Amino acid sequence: MTETTTIAPAPDSAPARRRHRGRGGRTNRPGLPESLLKLIVLGLATLAVVVPFVGIVSTSLSSREHLDASGGFVLWPDAPTLAAYRTVLSGGVVTTALLVSIGVTLVGTVLSVLVSAMLAYGLSRPGSLGSRPALLIVLLSLLFSPGIIPLYLTVRGFGLIDTFAALILPGVVSAFNVIVLRSFFLNIPAEIMDSAKVDGAGDWQIFTRIVAPLSKAVLAVIGLFYAVGYWNSFFNALIYLNDQSRWPLPLVLRTYVLNNTQLSAADVAAGAEALPAQPALQMAMLLIAIIPILVVYPFLQRHFTKGVITGAVKG
Repeated sequence: MTETTTIAPAPDSAPARRRHRGRGGRTNRPGLPESLLKLIVLGLATLAVVVPFVGIVSTSLSSREHLDASGGFVLWPDAPTLAAYRTVLSGGVVTTALLVSIGVTLVGTVLSVLVSAMLAYGLSRPGSLGSRPALLIVLLSLLFSPGIIPLYLTVRGFGLIDTFAALILPGVVSAFNVIVLRSFFLNIPAEIMDSAKVDGAGDWQIFTRIVAPLSKAVLAVIGLFYAVGYWNSFFNALIYLNDQSRWPLPLVLRTYVLNNTQLSAADVAAGAEALPAQPALQMAMLLIAIIPILVVYPFLQRHFTKGVITGAVKG
């Protein structure tokens, strides 16, 4: 009697199939209609961002004749010229406002990051004197903000009207940024600080030599938040500054772009003869206000992602 060898069928590789299939036996790969729909949506979103930016750049580089022929908005200049940039940067109100904004942003960002980091470090240390009442005050400031009139009276009471300090000190500390920094500092292992204390390090040495170097990512994120806030702020200048020579760039933009005030020869460098077209001047000022943030952000992007993720995850 001949023995027959039966070869068992290979087991069904269900786990392998499940890796490529979703519920109902359907694959996870999107179909052609879904892919086309995503492509169209992303394409429209990209165009909605790129086309206005290209229009701003092209309008700022266009000649008066081309702007008059196109109705004041150009998508591609026929004869690009830098006359608008030379005019607004040759001196006058725009150049002064640009220098004011740069100074306020640099000084305000450094001061805000330093004060916020020190406050957050004090609130994160267990047993700190008055840490709980101070934390309660910080949290309450997120819920209740002072009105414009009390804030103006406070600034005037300190003699800050028509000073650059009025553009910095009222917003030098953000409660939200302090809470983010405190959450990050709480995640730093306490053993590291205890070891430093055993070696004789004080609180200031621990903060500057241990906590700050370990917190570069979150400090970069908070610094970016503060820098963007100072650079784009115009409301404080509108309320506290009467001297137009101290106006920052956002307030100048509000005056000459949003309110469509004509930029005259008296507002630019002395000796300016024929000014470029007003749309070209306005778009040049707008682009000058946009470029610094576009230049700084790529260098802080990796810190931004790392800081947000690390500050949000505990353990």
